Amino acid sequence: MTDQSPLSAHEMLDIVDEDDRVVGRAPRAEAYARRLRHRCAAVLTRDPDGRIFVHRRTARKLVFPNMYDMFVGGVVGAGETYDEAALREAREELGVRGLPAPVHLFTFRYESPEHSWWASVYEVRCDEPVRPQAEEVAWHSFLTEEELARKIPEWTWVPDGLEAYQRLRAWRDGSVDRDR
Repeated sequence: MTDQSPLSAHEMLDIVDEDDRVVGRAPRAEAYARRLRHRCAAVLTRDPDGRIFVHRRTARKLVFPNMYDMFVGGVVGAGETYDEAALREAREELGVRGLPAPVHLFTFRYESPEHSWWASVYEVRCDEPVRPQAEEVAWHSFLTEEELARKIPEWTWVPDGLEAYQRLRAWRDGSVDRDR
């Protein structure tokens, strides 16, 4: 879900606390090396038939290379809003200029031994043909919910994207809080 290309290691990120309040800034490489909590946006993209855009990340990705993801998105730059980052990242990764603004669904804190960030989850419908960035996307397709469900146990997924998808399903079922 997150954009980790080595070429953007110097990009400045807002560093946030456990309540998603900005407490400082750091270059992306430092944020990853020191496990500083930052922000990212994740956008579930559907085609006109309701199928979900799924892709495999390229080998050059700094975090989660060669893994599959059902979200496009990336880090929120310093001073950027989640909404701005969601639209920018979705347009860039999908290669679609006229993409409408993604709809915000919820935000959650992702924590692992290696990573820490607040992830804001969005959804958007893409009516235009996609032309994914070759630097970011090694393979892509639109899958139905059923096809995606079959692939989840078979493929290696980015852990934050998989957690976001599981939370999205629970959110839609009404089994989790919809406030944030």
